[in-house]
Amino acid sequence: MSDPTAGGLENLLSEDRRFAPSAEFVAQANAHGDLYSWANADRPAFWAEQARELITWSTPFEQVLDWSDAPVARWFADGRLNAAYNAVDRHVAAGRGDRVALHFEGEAGDTRTLTYADLQREVSKAANALTALGVATGDRVAIYLPLIPEAVITMLACARIGAPHSVVFGGFSAEALHSRILDAEARLVVTADGGFRRGAPSALKPAVDEALAKGPTTVEHVLVVRRTGQDVEWTDGRDVWWSDVVDAASDEHEPVEVEAEHPLFILYTSGTTGKPKGIFHTTGGYLTQAAYTHLNVFDLKPETDVYWCTADVGWITGHTYVVYGPLLNGATQVIYEGTPDTPHRGRWWEIVEKYKVSILYTAPTAIRTCMKWGDEIPATFDLSSLRVLGSVGEPINPEAWMWYRRVIGGDRTPIVDTWWQTETGAIMISPLPGVTETKPGSAQVALPGIAADVVDDEAHPVPNGSGGYLVVTEPWPSMLRGIWGDRQRYVDTYWSRFRDLYFAGDGAKKDADGDIWLLGRVDDVMNVSGHRLSTTEIESALVSHPWVAEAAVVGAADETTGQAVVAFVILRGDAGVGDTSPDDVQAQLRAHVAKEIGPIAKPRQVLVVPELPKTRSGKIMRRLLRDVAEHRQVGDATTLADSSVMDLIARGLATPAASSDG
Repeated sequence: MSDPTAGGLENLLSEDRRFAPSAEFVAQANAHGDLYSWANADRPAFWAEQARELITWSTPFEQVLDWSDAPVARWFADGRLNAAYNAVDRHVAAGRGDRVALHFEGEAGDTRTLTYADLQREVSKAANALTALGVATGDRVAIYLPLIPEAVITMLACARIGAPHSVVFGGFSAEALHSRILDAEARLVVTADGGFRRGAPSALKPAVDEALAKGPTTVEHVLVVRRTGQDVEWTDGRDVWWSDVVDAASDEHEPVEVEAEHPLFILYTSGTTGKPKGIFHTTGGYLTQAAYTHLNVFDLKPETDVYWCTADVGWITGHTYVVYGPLLNGATQVIYEGTPDTPHRGRWWEIVEKYKVSILYTAPTAIRTCMKWGDEIPATFDLSSLRVLGSVGEPINPEAWMWYRRVIGGDRTPIVDTWWQTETGAIMISPLPGVTETKPGSAQVALPGIAADVVDDEAHPVPNGSGGYLVVTEPWPSMLRGIWGDRQRYVDTYWSRFRDLYFAGDGAKKDADGDIWLLGRVDDVMNVSGHRLSTTEIESALVSHPWVAEAAVVGAADETTGQAVVAFVILRGDAGVGDTSPDDVQAQLRAHVAKEIGPIAKPRQVLVVPELPKTRSGKIMRRLLRDVAEHRQVGDATTLADSSVMDLIARGLATPAASSDG
């Protein structure tokens, strides 16, 4: 495991800029400093109060936390509720049915607006349709959709009938979709003919067809939304149009009450063993922390704010801060189907101006990209409606943080730099915008109710000014309840490094004030544009190509994406590459990875090498390859079985062909 304290400290140590919240912001803020002392006095009691205040229970809970089966927690376990009722129906019942829930903006500029009353009708119809197609409480539903209203509606319809959903990002390949359908034993897949991306239709249904053709699954039906009008292959008896079954269904549906610990969703994340991990979250605790963090971290005023999280629902950010958190709190939000630069590079800022967005939550990758495009683009739009900015997905470098505040926030908006994971379910470490004096690049302190620390190899808390491993020391409501179908892997992955501590897999540092700075992953999972990708999965994809004998993949620092995938490959002696140029070899292998896993995993570079640096036990020394990929002096190679390997690699890579097409 790499040293979490190595590199990346010098610039942090010199960061002395501070931004206190304005008196005007403090006066109206949802959160106040007393939350910390209240929560620290009795965390379970604090969370019980949040659960009663923010969530509607059909059967109130009496038991708050059961940690007797650690490391699996049970929160509010004797309570009963329904997630869709909490996200939709209760707002209608309270007389807020006319409030806009979703402003949908298609990439081409087509729009739809759904009020909470509209959403209640659409979710009820979809729930009735799913039931008619044989989905029952406890069955799993795979969702493979673009970011359109039907994605939100489908997730809520699943929650309404108590059928855990498994959303698969629409950019993933048929192979990735197939493995997730198999692992979850999904009964139904919801997809679309396609979505719009970069000005053109992008097909989705063919990947579903290919996934289901790979082998026997438990899927009985494929429910297809007509979005682009593309021609699609059709399997009679299995495939059904959304318009035929959902539009015709009754808009009256009684939500199914479930226990607080009933699984709400499975979301697959890359694992270091190559097989994706099915992280699953349950209902009561997850909803509590989603609502609490959304309300306080973003200082949400549901009556007046327009909120926009740019994440896709295929990721955890889209689950918690597009679907559940905002709707639980009765927010009005924007969802946008397309990319930031289609049809022009000011598209996001055009949307902010159009809908008067007041809270914007996005990723450092996007911020750095917009920064690269220049200040003059956002300057042509009216961004004065913005009052809170958020960052998510990876540590944000101070320069990008400052640009975000100055150019997008007009030098007045608080920035909440949030740390959390698929596994944690909701934000864990973040400034509170009406309380915290913020520091560019730091997530700063654990939220009230969360117990986090930075420890050394012996699990001792490190002193201020030192680095180590980021851990969570007490259970929290939205924590994962396990890896679907594999408790031992859950224990081994998250609880074996430090006894009784959840190890997040991230390195972190405490500054002189005790505030936390994230240093990135300390294992071999890469963070590309905020998406965690396993080196093992990409290496497996490369080796599945007939040319490749062996592969090693590292994440190299990248100005735009945070990390980029760099692959080192050894070709087979009988590969049959022939006269193929190095550039063509690279292009074919990059395309192969994109086909096997998805475009997000496509290496920035594929470097053909004669050997890989290995220890005597056969372990590849990725640290040394990372040095090469980042054009640094190669570190200590004394533990290699053959120390001349690095010289061979360096000589062979004197003129590496790098890709520039992304």
